[in-house]
Amino acid sequence: MLLPRPHSEGPADESDPRAELVRRLQEYERFKRAAEGIDRMRRLERDTWVASAELIDRKVVRIAPQVTLQEMLLAFQEVLSRNDMFAHHHVQREPLSVRQRMTDVLSVLTASAFVDFVRLFRAEEGRRGVTVTFVAVLELLREGLIEIVQAELYAPLHVRLGNPSRHLKAVPGGTGGAANGS
Repeated sequence: MLLPRPHSEGPADESDPRAELVRRLQEYERFKRAAEGIDRMRRLERDTWVASAELIDRKVVRIAPQVTLQEMLLAFQEVLSRNDMFAHHHVQREPLSVRQRMTDVLSVLTASAFVDFVRLFRAEEGRRGVTVTFVAVLELLREGLIEIVQAELYAPLHVRLGNPSRHLKAVPGGTGGAANGS
């Protein structure tokens, strides 16, 4: 507006440049108010949305893992090693006595002259009872209180009372026989 204007001979189309600037400022002011109005609005469903999902009944299928024989053997070995860690050694008095069994054998032999060797053993006592009886028979044989006889080769063994004055002696030299004498 301060610049000199060229002179023209026609109607004056004088448009004020200020008017254009004011119009643009007013338009800016309208957009600014609209933006502030939008900013004051609730943000739900504008910037954020409520999540929703439809619940469908689904079957949960669990697939059992495949177990190999090697894995089973390793697990078994681990169980055995854990079991060994908790094993305790308990020492207890043996209910069977060799002296008592020696007395029992002698009482059986005083009732009859000959007794089958196998009749001296009680199978219901198990391995311990058989072992204790065998040790008792060996001890009585060593002391000469009993004798073990056999009618012929590979025949059943019989036990009878022995003569306590006779003792068995081992003969060196590997013959394995016994000599009489005192």
